[in-house]
Amino acid sequence: MIRKFVGAVAAALAVMAGLWLMIAPFALGTQPENADWTDPTTTEFFSGLGVTVFGLVGVIGFVLAIYEELVIRGLVTVKQRVKPEPEPEPVPAAPQASSAELASLLAPLVEALREDMHNPSRGGEHRQNGKTTLVGLEESR
Repeated sequence: MIRKFVGAVAAALAVMAGLWLMIAPFALGTQPENADWTDPTTTEFFSGLGVTVFGLVGVIGFVLAIYEELVIRGLVTVKQRVKPEPEPEPVPAAPQASSAELASLLAPLVEALREDMHNPSRGGEHRQNGKTTLVGLEESR
């Protein structure tokens, strides 16, 4: 495991060295501005490009090797790709109550509401527990 880690670090250093070779002629001023690339600039740039690509391949390879080692040791779990299950068939809805059944269920409620509306004996007071409403308390102040 240590060898793989050291290899990944060395490959990352190679990537950084390759990037430096690519930008060094421009950063250090050996390449004149607004001029064609000189032979040393071309050589350094393409050498750096090769080292960078080689380093990237190394980094990817070592990282995959480290990942594989972690899976073997059981420190990383691999998620299995699960095929989406087919959607269950919709369950048929419960049979709707007929309008006659609904009317018979709602008839007592309608009668109670009608009785409340036409019964003036309560004087607008709908509480049966003897407590006054908040509006009644505010009006009595």
